Amino acid sequence: MLLHKVSLEEFGAYRGKQSLDLLTRKNRPIILIGGLNGCGKTTLLDAIQLALYGPRARCSGRGNRPYETYLRESINRQADPTRGASVALEFAMPIEGEEHYYRVIRSWRTSGKSVKEYLSVWIDENYGERLAAGNRLSVDPKLNYSKALSEGWSDHVEDLLPLEVASLFFFDGEKIESLADPERAASVIESAVHSLLGVNTVEQLRTDLLVLQRRQRLSGEDQQTLAKIRERELELEVAIEAVTDAEHRVASCRTQLDRVKKERKAVEDAFAKEGGTLFNRREELQAERDRVAEELAAVRAALTHLASGALPFAMLHDQLETAGAQAAREREAEQARQVLGVLEERDQWVVDMIGGSTPSEAHASLFEKLDSDRARWSSAAQLDVTLGLPQDFSVQLAALRQALSSDMSRARELLQTSREAADKLAQLERQLAGVPAEAKIEALQQALEQHRAAVAVAEAAYAQAVLNSKDLKRRRDSIANELERSHQERVRTLIKAEEAQRIVSYSDRARDTLERFGNALLKRHINRLEVAVLQSFKELMRKHDLVHDLQIDVDKFTLTLSNEEGEPIDPGRLSAGERQLLAVSLLWGLVKVAGNRLPSVIDTPLGRLDSRHRQHLVDRYFPHASHQVLLLSTDEEIDEQLLSRLQKSIAHSYTLVHDDTTLTTTVQPGYWWATGGSHVA
Repeated sequence: MLLHKVSLEEFGAYRGKQSLDLLTRKNRPIILIGGLNGCGKTTLLDAIQLALYGPRARCSGRGNRPYETYLRESINRQADPTRGASVALEFAMPIEGEEHYYRVIRSWRTSGKSVKEYLSVWIDENYGERLAAGNRLSVDPKLNYSKALSEGWSDHVEDLLPLEVASLFFFDGEKIESLADPERAASVIESAVHSLLGVNTVEQLRTDLLVLQRRQRLSGEDQQTLAKIRERELELEVAIEAVTDAEHRVASCRTQLDRVKKERKAVEDAFAKEGGTLFNRREELQAERDRVAEELAAVRAALTHLASGALPFAMLHDQLETAGAQAAREREAEQARQVLGVLEERDQWVVDMIGGSTPSEAHASLFEKLDSDRARWSSAAQLDVTLGLPQDFSVQLAALRQALSSDMSRARELLQTSREAADKLAQLERQLAGVPAEAKIEALQQALEQHRAAVAVAEAAYAQAVLNSKDLKRRRDSIANELERSHQERVRTLIKAEEAQRIVSYSDRARDTLERFGNALLKRHINRLEVAVLQSFKELMRKHDLVHDLQIDVDKFTLTLSNEEGEPIDPGRLSAGERQLLAVSLLWGLVKVAGNRLPSVIDTPLGRLDSRHRQHLVDRYFPHASHQVLLLSTDEEIDEQLLSRLQKSIAHSYTLVHDDTTLTTTVQPGYWWATGGSHVA
């Protein structure tokens, strides 16, 4: 597919008719479109999707509004709403080897309170033949209006470019980060593998074979039995539509529930910011404060009681020790005085006993030792008794020491408890001082209760929608099972022709073979996709060693990253820029594996990236993302430095110039910093 031209007339901020030539040249695949925020870049992306898909287009400016309301509000405010607005897209598309040229014009205008929409499709089916004979730029399409295509365009465009596939090529860079979420990525991978990589084709072949089997089974049935089966088929169609509506209702309720939860969270945050949490806990805090105060008073009373006992003697520790030592010395002196007289009598007896003997050196040594011993005791007896302490003073002092040791240990425990209780009491007093007044918090309390009630209602509606959806699915499955049993029963009784039996048998074999082939094809695509996404991510990443391996689960299609040690990496740990690059790598890998030549339209491509990652995208991704790349950028994303790196790959460049007085946008050729550009801001 190759986009040739897009035109907007009175659409959004675009006043009058504005057209952009999107045709690329060899080695110049990029169409660069610059615009400040609010100038209409996203509107241009919406216009392309709106032209192709109408009410099914995933336009960013639509939100949850009805399609008719979106069309009405998309008419330029200065335009006549009765004349309306329009978007047109011209593109070439190969079909069965032949290139066809399309012009799709979608217009609408107001008529009273309603909006009337018109769709016209023009086609040049011989464009490929004339293209082969000359240069693409010189070939003038010979367009003819097609009533059949105009009336059945919604089905035809699904054959050309399914909406699910288009969403992989037309994306908003600011929202692409959500693809790094495991559930969202799994959904994209599953959709892409089945629709973009051809797995759906295998499944469709199996379905076609099943239809063929049923036709063979019905070939010999009587009209009454055929009517019953057709009745069951109609019931099944109604049941399928009911399930689809129920699933839409579930999605709507889920969106509503997410919205009211988000609103409740905002009120809860405001409530907490204003001190609401403390206000709700004020009685608990007051009770805790009173308890801690009582505990502190009890501890202090215990300390007072302890101080009335022996504890004060702890301050006289040195004095008590001195008194104990003095008492010991006085006791020794008293003992010495008592012993001294006995020793003198003993020594005299010894002298008398040996007095008749001839003195010898041994006697002299003995007399010397006796004199020394008496002198020692005499020296001890010279101490004056100053205290006159009782004999059991040392026992009393030991008992006092033991009592003081116990009291000191208990006092330290009580002091620690007292400090902790005092700190806790001060903390509680500070928290109570921060409790806001009831009048200040009352309005937020009421708002919080209202939002909680709204969440409860939304949860109940969502639960009921899910329950209804399950009931309708059970009914659908029941009808489908009944229909299948009817077919099987009639086959057993009504297949008479050998040819019919052979077709049914061979169809069963072919369906089994296709199932095995589909599984093998799926695994092969997944393996190739893992390699392509990992290679793309490493090419774009500044941190080459951040992710070592990447795997995709074949059943759940979940994407898992791992480091060099083989440990999984939580995508939540990646920065916003790294998650955006991971999502870009996922889309780029899908394009590489699919090999489809589809244009890539990228709105706000570099919003969350640092300078190094921006250079990687400019050098390695944009020139190779597709054969045609539309970049919708602000001046801060593709700045002058990046423009110089990208210049060699640019086929056309435009600037969306917004008039702040009239609030309208016009398209002018050239980009910011382009030489001679009169529109440059």
